[in-house]
This record gives sequence, C-alpha cells and structure tokens, in this order.
Amino acid sequence: MSSPTPKELGYYFPAEFAPHEATWLSWPHKEASWPGKINTIFPCYSEFIKYLSLSEKVRINVADENMKNFALKHITEAGANMDSVEFFFHPTNDAWCRDHGPAFLINPAAEQKKIIVDWNYNAWGGKYPPYDLDDVIPTLIAKHYNLPVYYPGIVMEGGSVEFNGKGTLITSTACLLNPNRNPHLTQHQIEDYLINYYGVEQILWVDEGIIGDDTDGHIDDTVRFVNEDTVLAVVEDNKSSENYPLLQNNLKQLMQMRVLSGRQLNIIELPMPDEVVYEDQSLPASYANFYICNKYVIVPTFRCGKDDKALQIIASCFEGREVIGIDSTDIIWGLGSFHCLSQQEPV
Repeated sequence: MSSPTPKELGYYFPAEFAPHEATWLSWPHKEASWPGKINTIFPCYSEFIKYLSLSEKVRINVADENMKNFALKHITEAGANMDSVEFFFHPTNDAWCRDHGPAFLINPAAEQKKIIVDWNYNAWGGKYPPYDLDDVIPTLIAKHYNLPVYYPGIVMEGGSVEFNGKGTLITSTACLLNPNRNPHLTQHQIEDYLINYYGVEQILWVDEGIIGDDTDGHIDDTVRFVNEDTVLAVVEDNKSSENYPLLQNNLKQLMQMRVLSGRQLNIIELPMPDEVVYEDQSLPASYANFYICNKYVIVPTFRCGKDDKALQIIASCFEGREVIGIDSTDIIWGLGSFHCLSQQEPV
C-alpha cells in the first residue's frame, strides 16, 4: 500500500507572502555561472542578505570553512545582522536555491507542523552538469532538522511554480511540459503530482517564459501572486521585442482565469526592463524576480529608466512591506536574480 501524500495528510505550500522563519541560500561559487564576472556579484548579493537578515533568519549552504569565511567577510561588510545568519556545510554545485532548495510544506494542525518535499533536480533539463550535490540539498536540510521528507520522484524546480496559499498554483507549459524534464508524464499526470505534493487544489497554466531564460520559462520571471487573487503580470511595451507577443499571450490567458473562490484574477501589469545584453547575449532581466520576505520586497533593478516605475507598481501591491531595489545588472549575467537565488522557509 502506498504511503499517504502530503496533501492527504493536510500539508500545503504557503504563499511567499505568508510569514517566514528563514530564507535559504546557497553561496555563489561556480565561476561558469558568471563567466568573467563572479567577483562583481558579491556586493549586491550581500546587500540582499543584509535586508533578509533584518527581516528573518538567513540560512546559507556553504562547502567548507574557506567559503564560510569568504561569505562572512562580504556579509559583514554589507552591514548584515550577523545574529540572524547561520551557515550549513552543505556543498552545492551552484547557487540557485529556489530550484534545488527544500520545498517546505506546513500543516498547523498536525503534530509534525513542517515537512520537506525533495523533488528530483536535473539542472533545467540536464543543461549544466554536474548537479548531484544540488539534488540532495533538501534531504540534508531535513536530516539536520529531523523533518520528514517526501520524494515524488519527478523533476520539479521551485522557480517553475507560484502559489497563492489558498489552493491555487500557477505554472507554465513551456517549462513543465518540456520533454527535458519529465518526458514520460502527461500534463494531467504532472498536475496530479503538483496537487498531491504541494497540497493545492487547482493548477493554472500560461504558455510562455521570457527570451534568454535558460530554465525554459520559469513562472517567477512572468507572473507572481501578491495576494489570494491578484497577480503581477509582466508585459513588454516594445512591440518589436520578441517578448511582446509571448507576454501578450500570457496576459490573454490570465484574463480567462479564476481562482477557487470563483473570482477572476486581478491582474496588475508590470513592465519589462529595457533589454539587458552582455557579450551579445540577451539576458532574462525581469522585475518579477523579486523576493518577498517578512519586512521587505527585494526587487532586482537594471540601471534602466523603468526601474522607478516598476518599484512603484510593486510597492502599491505590498502595503506594510518596504520595497527595496538592488542592482541586479551583474547578477543577471548568471541568468537569474534574487528570487532564483532564494527559497523561503515558512513559520
């Protein structure tokens, strides 16, 4: 007889805007992710950690004492609250903790209030081997805290799914139906896994991701929940941009959607920044890759005339949290930003 799934046991994945105990990070060290530029990212990355540390605990995976000391130097210089920063000797292949980190589910009524789901991880369809160290991070964290672990046995990344905390999950067909993830599964079978292992009731699908996104279309660059029935949806103003038709298509799909209460989605449009190009490569810069912590919403900015407008739009969605823009122009050379780098641990 098969064991009950997290959903059958009453567990669910909370919205990012629900209270956090901590934010998990994996310290960046893979030069191939930021070729020729990795040293430029540490000041902005450490500023991100500073704001996290003023809001909640920050739990950082590092390989060894040397990496810990290197991280400590940068984080201290940034002015972080060091009382809130904790290190774990969990070696990783790369820094993208949203995708390889633990999925924490909660059930406040259960004796065991928190569990971890450890999805398989294959570095976005096998693009960047090796990924063996990243794949075991959730289980290492579960062992440290003596939390139960559930293994769905299929590939899933945290950046490919977005939650409203009230039973709805939104994702993209571009990513989850890509044959480089789970080619043996139909869309309906993938939905069953999402429902049972994230504890949701409803899956909403948009088609597209943005140009330059090597994850094949993660939702955290295009559509983000800010409350139960409101999303920020990224749109491109420049009609000659390749992103224009893709994001218009997503917008049309979002307009047809309803959440479980029956309400239509309240859609707030968020502009794309001007194109960020480095070494002739169009990078997946998006203001939607913000991270919501207890006190702040930390938004990537791109030295662009649209930065202020984007910050104002996001601030209008988060009364009670301060919106902080941090320059992500160097970080985005790694093809991700603050949301991709972090994973929340709920209270």
